[in-house]
Amino acid sequence: MLYAKVVLGLPVEGPFDYSVPGEFQKQIAPGCRIWVDWRKQKKIAYVVGLSRKTSINKVKPITSLIDTVAILDKNMLFLTRQLSQYYCCSWGEAIETALPEGLRKGKVFADAADSDIKTKGVSLVSTSAEDNLLVHDLTGLKRWDIYISRIKEVVNQGRSVIMLLPDKNAVLKAKEIINTRINVRLSVLDRKDPKELEEWARIRAGKADIVMGTRSAIFAPLNNLGLVIIDEEQDYAYKQDQVPHYHPREVALMRVGQYKAGLILGSGSPSLESFYLAKKSKIKYLRLERDKSSPEIKIVDIKNIPPSDRKRGMIISRYLQDGIACGLNAKNKIFLFLNRKGFATVASCISCGLSLKCPRCNINLVYHFKGNILSCHYCSFKMQPPSICPQCNAGYIKYSGVGTEKIESELSRIFPQARIIQSDSPKNSDIDAADIVISAQGIIRDATYNFDLIGVMGIDNSLNHVDFHASEKTFQILSGFLKLTDKKIIIQTGLANHHCFQALVKQDADIFYNREMIQRKQLKFPPYQHIGLLKIRGSREAKVEEVANNLFAQLTDANKDKGIKIISVNRAQLAKLRGNFYWQILTRAASAVKLSKFLKIRLKDVRHSGIIITVDIDPI
Repeated sequence: MLYAKVVLGLPVEGPFDYSVPGEFQKQIAPGCRIWVDWRKQKKIAYVVGLSRKTSINKVKPITSLIDTVAILDKNMLFLTRQLSQYYCCSWGEAIETALPEGLRKGKVFADAADSDIKTKGVSLVSTSAEDNLLVHDLTGLKRWDIYISRIKEVVNQGRSVIMLLPDKNAVLKAKEIINTRINVRLSVLDRKDPKELEEWARIRAGKADIVMGTRSAIFAPLNNLGLVIIDEEQDYAYKQDQVPHYHPREVALMRVGQYKAGLILGSGSPSLESFYLAKKSKIKYLRLERDKSSPEIKIVDIKNIPPSDRKRGMIISRYLQDGIACGLNAKNKIFLFLNRKGFATVASCISCGLSLKCPRCNINLVYHFKGNILSCHYCSFKMQPPSICPQCNAGYIKYSGVGTEKIESELSRIFPQARIIQSDSPKNSDIDAADIVISAQGIIRDATYNFDLIGVMGIDNSLNHVDFHASEKTFQILSGFLKLTDKKIIIQTGLANHHCFQALVKQDADIFYNREMIQRKQLKFPPYQHIGLLKIRGSREAKVEEVANNLFAQLTDANKDKGIKIISVNRAQLAKLRGNFYWQILTRAASAVKLSKFLKIRLKDVRHSGIIITVDIDPI
């Protein structure tokens, strides 16, 4: 008798044994999709192995085959297995992460047999450690010369390239650059494209030299992979926010190891994880210095603002106002940054102190002057501002806190002659016609803009987050401004001596990286050790709290490994989100694989009605 070992795209560990009826035995193979009966439901399963033996007494037969030829080759099965072991998910969840939506839903893949023949027998050319490169590009664009050179070299060897970009706009720009400079067969993988499966099949058939896309393109079905490029590798958009919470940088390291391929990580401000790889000589480090002069950087310590200005609620410091005035007189282009949208961040009653909050997320609603609406920035909830307090019926609601709309209003008052726009999209054509542009982070992604003055406000909000990445995220935002000007940057802050700002003022990124690495090492945070964050959520607050505390006690009692630390249990920073309450358990270990294995064993039999538990390894 032949048995298929299968996994499913569910949070359950496998593999599970199913018997293979005689009519399917010549067609079934590891990597095929099949239909099985799973708890009285018809489910798609993935064959990961075949055996003549089973330890199960009563084995169900498979229902039918979807594929007669494997859609997952040995390398992809091995990669998804690694992914499940590292990121604490099931093998089936990892496999479904790697596949297009059509295949996950059971669509028949007619070209499977043909493409399998075309991709067999590719000989791999060994690459050296020198082929793994971290490019710290202070210019913003020079690294593209390195990308193009390496792509040409790899394609000439008859091998393929995967190139990852952080968002769709970046993919489109990169596609344009590649098509302009090289004559290659280029394919774009997009999870939201209705033709995703067709493009996936084209890639699998060996009809693409370069595959571009966002994070999921790292799973492109190439059997002759020679190079992976991750541009703007520090961007937090790369981290998957659903299970499995993978980062394509780690998947790329797994994948280039399989194919003996090269890896290039490119960034204007590399992540601490990549910088650590370079420090440990696991990847070569190359810094590309600026050709043009560095901008003058002025730090305005808002703690020294005169009391009279503070009483009047001055938002824009006098020094920044003077800089804007001089810029307008000289017909310069000015960019003001504030990473908070809307007009006011708090709407509250001055009589009883009630703050208007989102009923689904329990966070302050943001007031948008344009549209006269209160909205939640975490879900779709919106409401009209009340004319009276819903709690005490007082007749006045106070709006406080500063957003980009309020900055626009203030500037219009101070500089009525200036053409001012607020834009969060680099595609906004009005930017070219404006004297002053106000924006959150959207424009930072576009290195083609050039401003004469950049003013940075509210940056302390980023630094003061309860997040060990806070300094790193702030430094990456600030470093992004260096691509947008070679004239002057004015930063308003109450933390003038922080190493984020000192590194910029002294034009020495090593000040930031060295100080931050020391702190991370002392605290045993990534990249020195791995963090495992267990997220417990449910619609009943008391039940979520109870499950979290009980699970913390169980994990603590079960842990006998000195290399694993069960640190704390507490409410999540966003304790309520989209109608669910959240608690979290923080764990730490030197090995992500060892931590994931421990958590999988302990969570295997944890079941609570209405409670969902997920694990995020190395959260961002």
